[in-house]
Amino acid sequence: MSRFFVEKNNIYGDNTGDKIIITGDDYNHIKTVLRCKVGETLILCDGEKNDFTVRIDAFEANRIITTILHKQENNTEPLASVTLFQSIAKGEKMDFIIQKCVELGVKSIVPVVTERTVVRLGDGKDKIKKRERWQRIALEAAKQCNRGIIPQVELPLMFSEVIEKANKFHLSMIPYEREKDFTLRYVLADFKKKMLGYKKAEIAIFIGPEGGFSEKEVEAGTKAGLIPITLGPRVLRTETAALAVLSIIMYELEAMEFAE
Repeated sequence: MSRFFVEKNNIYGDNTGDKIIITGDDYNHIKTVLRCKVGETLILCDGEKNDFTVRIDAFEANRIITTILHKQENNTEPLASVTLFQSIAKGEKMDFIIQKCVELGVKSIVPVVTERTVVRLGDGKDKIKKRERWQRIALEAAKQCNRGIIPQVELPLMFSEVIEKANKFHLSMIPYEREKDFTLRYVLADFKKKMLGYKKAEIAIFIGPEGGFSEKEVEAGTKAGLIPITLGPRVLRTETAALAVLSIIMYELEAMEFAE
């Protein structure tokens, strides 16, 4: 069954029989591409972990009228909220990182400019344009993998700005190829002991660019509260590192959830 996100102001009640209106790009997709008919059913999500099975009642000018048949909680969101601070990767790598990390369960992504970032951003308009493109990629990925929220892609920031946010998280990690002692597994094992005391654990991951973080950046990050970790003896590409770290975090946390 096809699934779409809808804006809260298009939801007129959340009980059986209430109406939800579909507008914008989804209107064209449902009508022209999918060629849905009156009487067919769809799944609509409000972006706040609520899914609605709806029936199409009518196609009007630029909007579709639907009726709620059933409401259920979306249970695809992980135990912890993970924010990815990703150094901006060149070409289509950034698109790939955003798409796959949304599929894996990231809550938000902050593009970061570091000392060795190859991509150079223009003025404020350029940042807004890139952010809008990345947000569209996140939206499509969230639809595809049945997310209960739409992960947000923020405007790009400098590394010096984002490390100031480290102390807002319960756990902030920075993979670094020169780190030899602290593994991701070790840090997560220690964190899981504390995690049950949090209403919603907040985790941050800082991933470097193609050339890695500079020693100065890692030192500054450590002073700000980031924990340097090793991902093993092999140096990973920036797009591989993000997926590897997020996959391991989700595996460990979901294993903990099922154990409960």
